[in-house]
Amino acid sequence: MAKLSTQEIIDAIKEMKILEVKELVDAMKEEFGVDPSAVAVAAAPAAGAAAEEKTSATVVLKDAGAAKIQVIKAIRDITGLGLMEAKALADNGGNVKENAPMDEANDIKAKLEEAGATVELA
Repeated sequence: MAKLSTQEIIDAIKEMKILEVKELVDAMKEEFGVDPSAVAVAAAPAAGAAAEEKTSATVVLKDAGAAKIQVIKAIRDITGLGLMEAKALADNGGNVKENAPMDEANDIKAKLEEAGATVELA
């Protein structure tokens, strides 16, 4: 018997009716002792876990909000920038801190949001 390629198998399944696909899945469970849907569900969290392993982030100020003075003070405390530089960052938005460890990035984000800013981690 000739070996079928993955694409040939997929093409054959596309032509099946729903009941035939269900029967195929049941036969695969019986033959191999594996539920194909369980394999797909198990693979999804593994992909999500890889994305969560981020170790650093850039803190980006999107909007200073209504309490701009409080945000400027927070920026100065966090970065050590002078008044004019902190005000420019609050006015125009941008990177507050680049490649900060995740703990520090989350702390900075919390401080800026507490002051009234809109912040995201990139």
